[in-house]
Parts: sequence; structure tokens; C-alpha cells
Amino acid sequence: HYFIQSNLRVPMSTGAVVTIRLIRNFEYRTIRTVPIRDVDTSATVSQFINRIRDELKGIKGIPPPFKTHPYDTLKISHQAGGFKANDIVINTEDDEGLVLKEGRTLAESGVIAETELSFFSWTEYEAYKANPVKKW
Repeated sequence: HYFIQSNLRVPMSTGAVVTIRLIRNFEYRTIRTVPIRDVDTSATVSQFINRIRDELKGIKGIPPPFKTHPYDTLKISHQAGGFKANDIVINTEDDEGLVLKEGRTLAESGVIAETELSFFSWTEYEAYKANPVKKW
């Protein structure tokens, strides 16, 4: 697969744009969206998590609580041309297929250009999944 960038054919593995949904609180739907450009889909999930954490530190306009939250899990939320979940916070179904596993590459995990990933704390997600109450 290729996409066009400045009239050049660039392999997807070197230039994908991935949108990250930072979920700080499930119940109150405290979410910020951040685009990450030039994503190498041959990078491992662990490498990409580290990159997101590093880039968050330098992004202006993101409140400090979003920069310091203990995110530890990425899950595919939406892909271009795909369906969106009914729950506006996060798709609580198919964790096995949609949660990115640390030993795999992004490409092996199904991440392509224009994928939207939710970034959250697994412990908080499990609590929300057990009792999906929205307080706002």
C-alpha cells in the first residue's frame, strides 16, 4: 500500500497518520484527540507507546493531567471506512482482537493509515467495562 505525499509515493510503513484518543476518565468522558504523524507501522507497540508519551510532553494545548495520566494500553477504536462503536467513550467489545499487544508491530496489530487508537489505563478500563456508567 502507498499514499501520496507531496507527489511522492511513500510506503505506508513510513508515513501513516494515526489519531490517538487519550482517555483520562471513562465515566466523565474526559477525552482529547491527538494526531501522530509519520508513524512507522513496522515499529513495535511498545516503541509506539513510548513515542506517544514523548510527544505528549511537547504538545501545547493539552492540559497537564492528560500528559501525566498512567496510560498503558492501546486499542483500535476506528479505521477509515470501518464502523464506529455505539459507546462514544470506547468500544468495549472484542478486546482480544482490538487491543494492541506489546510484542507485535503496529502493522501486525492491524494499524493502517488513518487508524484511530484509544490510549487508556487498562485498570480503569476494566472497572468501566464492569460498570459502564456515564456521570455526565
